[in-house]
Amino acid sequence: MKDLTGWTIAFDLDGTLMETAPDLIGTLNRLLALRGLPPRPISAARHLVGHGAVALLKDGFREAGADWDEAAQPALLAAFLEDYLAHICDHSHVYPGVEDALERLAARGAVLCVATNKPTHLSLALFGKLGLTDRFAAICGADAVSARKPDAAHIRETVLKAGGDPARAIMVGDSITDVSAARATGVPVIMTSFGYTEIPARDLGGDALIDGYGELEAAVDGIVAARLASPISPGYVPAS
Repeated sequence: MKDLTGWTIAFDLDGTLMETAPDLIGTLNRLLALRGLPPRPISAARHLVGHGAVALLKDGFREAGADWDEAAQPALLAAFLEDYLAHICDHSHVYPGVEDALERLAARGAVLCVATNKPTHLSLALFGKLGLTDRFAAICGADAVSARKPDAAHIRETVLKAGGDPARAIMVGDSITDVSAARATGVPVIMTSFGYTEIPARDLGGDALIDGYGELEAAVDGIVAARLASPISPGYVPAS
């Protein structure tokens, strides 16, 4: 297999590296219960994950039959974040094959990082609980960069913080937010078919689709080979 030195692979977190819906929706349901509202089943609320805590709260309350009160948002968000941090790894887990895939890519010289809209302190807490923090050269939530995905700044700045080159980067994600951010940055994107998206991942326009982490290395190799074979590699376009 070819050396991957000089290449950086940026991962989304929720729905890409980890199954986090049970704990996120668990927090939502505890807040609903405090207000006498019915819980949302995980199977029916997975599509709410991935758009941020405020969107999860708004949609969750509306789907539970409650009117959303904008004035209550700050207090609800604070309560959500406090409860979620306390239960951040009750049921969350990495997808099968993640650790082996990360180890193989790193052994071949790839730089690994995380570009997630999840707040950085929550991301670090989750990776810490699972013993995965040291796998990544940078873990950047939306608060650690100048603009969140789908803005190009999120991927570009995360790759730079990791010591990588945005012109030789690949994004791995599960949603249209990841695709849009990758396209804005000018990097190829590998989609997971098992994440959190209302639109099927295969219809989001990624450069490759994987059904499991046993397929990630081959997808990376295919993209790298195509990039190296191109007479003019598109690279990324710096923000003006």
